[in-house]
Amino acid sequence: MPRLPTDPDLLVIGAGAAGIAAARTAMEAGLGVVVLEARGRVGGRALTDTARLGLPYDLGATWLHQAATNPLVPLAEGLGVTLHDSDALRRERSQIGARVLTPAEDAAYSAAWAEAEARIEAAARDGGPDRSLAEGMAATGPWAPAIEGWQGDIISAAPAGRVSLQDFHANALEGGNRLPEGGFGALVARLAEGLPVMLDAPVTRLAWGGREAVAEGPFGTIRARAVIVTIPTSLLAAGAIRFDPPLPAETLQAAHDLPLGQVVKAGFRVVGEERFGLPPFSSVDRLVAPGEPLVAMSLFPFARPVISCHVGGDAAQALEAEGDAAVEAFMRAEIATRFGAEALGCLAPGPIVSEWGRDRWSRGVYSYARIGCAGARTILARPLAGGRLCLAGEATDTGMAGTVGGAWRSGVVAARSAMAALAG
Repeated sequence: MPRLPTDPDLLVIGAGAAGIAAARTAMEAGLGVVVLEARGRVGGRALTDTARLGLPYDLGATWLHQAATNPLVPLAEGLGVTLHDSDALRRERSQIGARVLTPAEDAAYSAAWAEAEARIEAAARDGGPDRSLAEGMAATGPWAPAIEGWQGDIISAAPAGRVSLQDFHANALEGGNRLPEGGFGALVARLAEGLPVMLDAPVTRLAWGGREAVAEGPFGTIRARAVIVTIPTSLLAAGAIRFDPPLPAETLQAAHDLPLGQVVKAGFRVVGEERFGLPPFSSVDRLVAPGEPLVAMSLFPFARPVISCHVGGDAAQALEAEGDAAVEAFMRAEIATRFGAEALGCLAPGPIVSEWGRDRWSRGVYSYARIGCAGARTILARPLAGGRLCLAGEATDTGMAGTVGGAWRSGVVAARSAMAALAG
């Protein structure tokens, strides 16, 4: 760890993507910076594990979305990290149980998707009051539960009936997904190399009302001329940091209006040569009944012997609360449904399971806006104390909210606001 400045110009709380971006931006401008991170590692909700499966597995963020405008794409390329075009590589297959759809059934599924997306677009632009994503898409027919499951539980990490249509539309991504060789979490960690980060340093109190900010915690006291706070909305709303003076009521309300959704992932290593007749980078989904959780399943990325399953929303929260054994049993049953009970004999014991809902420093995955609260991101991103206190993170970005790219953008914006305040 580099030597930490004393009494820095800028204090950054949190060493996830937003905090890393803020620190890099300020240091490039010549400011003294200290980053305090509560965890024993950098990266936040981007984490690549290489031990449990014997190969890289992203427990959190996986794709660089919206590659044409994602600020992490040129940074990754500058580090020499190979970015694979996931959209070109992915091979999608849909099933009814273990049976692959007929061409006519596949066409009907695609048509139902197109109709739902067209209704979302029309509803978001009709000028009426905000409504739920489920109401806006108004999906009907046998594929409605699957489409709602994708747009709500999987993409938004919350049931479509609780997600703001306007916010969903404002943050709909334009496509262009990239997979970084070696894992997304590993990429984010590399971008933090050389930064003045203190690990295992949670902030318990932040005084910010005067001409300097004073952070307190088990590390002692650190004073700075400005501060950027990048902790998730779940922790802001829960009062994990005691702000003195308290945050403005509308800022705190915005944090409550942008709760974190829930996703639980499980990665299984496949033993032997069985690949279920699938090519690398396969994605398999299926028809689900009303109320049945949808499982997103990716198989054999980079030709690696891995099946990755994840489920979102209320089902994810319930499974994670039951523990890893419940998650494993649920995902194994889903694999058997799609590929037959004999497929279970190809899975190594002990999958790797995420635990973002149980993680005390996240308590969820990424934010969604409650119905009627589409403006909360703008409120949360508003600089305070003339820019000497800024909040950043994926929840404060509009356009790429819920993504690492959005978090990175927010960190850059917050750093520029803080630098302008310090220069004034």
